[in-house]
Amino acid sequence: MTTVLAPVEGDAVGLSAVPDPVFSAGMVGPGTAIDPLRGPGVAVAPIAGTIVKLHPHAYVIVGEDGKGVLVHLGVDTVQLKGRGFRLLAAEGERVAAGRPVVAWDSALVEAGGRSPLCAVVALDAAPGVVTAVAEGAVRAGDELFRWE
Repeated sequence: MTTVLAPVEGDAVGLSAVPDPVFSAGMVGPGTAIDPLRGPGVAVAPIAGTIVKLHPHAYVIVGEDGKGVLVHLGVDTVQLKGRGFRLLAAEGERVAAGRPVVAWDSALVEAGGRSPLCAVVALDAAPGVVTAVAEGAVRAGDELFRWE
């Protein structure tokens, strides 16, 4: 079992709340989403492992067990080309759960007409393996869900 931590502070709202069908329909995998507090903040590693993909708006960390977790900061944020985001880690780096990975400003994302909702996804996971999904207020580093 892998415990996946909340990468940002806000309200856990479920993937169905994400205004992007790829996430809301679970096409990328099961998980949940967080409606982040507005303003500057830091997104942390949801699990311990290696950062295998790192973009200003999204990152994937793969644990020792081979399980990969995607954190996507906002919807359509790739269009910002890094504006409002600052990398705090490097691709290929091994990180502890809870380590800062990206600094970002969710209010800037929203001011640009984009949703700041953050999808947190168990990549390539089978339906039903994500349990104990948090609801309501979470702080970065709190347990968000379990990957059985």
